[in-house]
Amino acid sequence: MTDSPSSDTADALEDRDPVMDVGVAPAGWRLPPATRLGHVTLQVADLSRSIAYYGTVLGLTVLSKTDVSAILGSEYDRTPLVELRERKGASPMPHHGRLGLYHFAILLPDRAALGRFITHLSELGLRVGASDHLVSEALYLHDPDGLGIEVYRDRPRIEWRAVDRELVMASEPLDLADVARSANGLAWTGMPAGTTMGHVHLHVADLTRAASFYHDGLGLDKMVWTYQGALFLAAGGYHHHLGLNTWAGPRAPQPTDDDARLLEWRVLLPSSEDLSAAASNLVAGRHDVIADGGDFLATDPWGTSVRLTRTPC
Repeated sequence: MTDSPSSDTADALEDRDPVMDVGVAPAGWRLPPATRLGHVTLQVADLSRSIAYYGTVLGLTVLSKTDVSAILGSEYDRTPLVELRERKGASPMPHHGRLGLYHFAILLPDRAALGRFITHLSELGLRVGASDHLVSEALYLHDPDGLGIEVYRDRPRIEWRAVDRELVMASEPLDLADVARSANGLAWTGMPAGTTMGHVHLHVADLTRAASFYHDGLGLDKMVWTYQGALFLAAGGYHHHLGLNTWAGPRAPQPTDDDARLLEWRVLLPSSEDLSAAASNLVAGRHDVIADGGDFLATDPWGTSVRLTRTPC
């Protein structure tokens, strides 16, 4: 048995520069460590049905609404997490998936919140997927249109491991009962304050082309690159802000305008200079980028759009 690290050692590990310790940086432009994700925008077939699901199951509240769209988030800090845009009769995600969204991942502030959420899902009688990824503990669901959702909590960074600069991640069974006990019997009352968009995970047709866009172009570090059929990238030493995989297979179709799908996801950058630098680097790599107000909208080789925007003040 090994001794626990002393407080001085633990502080040193916690204060170390994660950007320097792990991952492979792109050769050129690199996203700043303060990079975060904003809300995702989804196209759904029935706005009322989706609002009901995201409210009842996920505990999101409507922050603003029109006849054809709604922005949802935590009622406790009003942080937008999901924007829904209705396209009547949009085709649901097929069981085998299509290129584009695999899931978006909502990050809870602590393990107790995940425990409360597990109990809440049990009370609703819902069966969900669950995994221990070593860096995090995660639950997996699908919305009424078949769009994938992850709800998870991170383990402290001091508990993450790396081998030859690559973070160690896995998909192991999650002890749901143990996580539920961390709630100490408290009830779920909706997404708590401090909930954020943790990452987005996409189906792509080719990891090399995807890395050209997201690693070389957008400037994300490679964090995990030996996971079968997948690549995980991030800024600031995080385990991943973006997951990419080829699990839908070589014949997976791209989504159409008539499909339920991810319309765009948001990367929040701390300054206008960072926005311009990221957009310029993508353009230099011959990727599609357009200016949209004060933002930039870039589109990957399979039609998935990422919006580069400023971190809200």
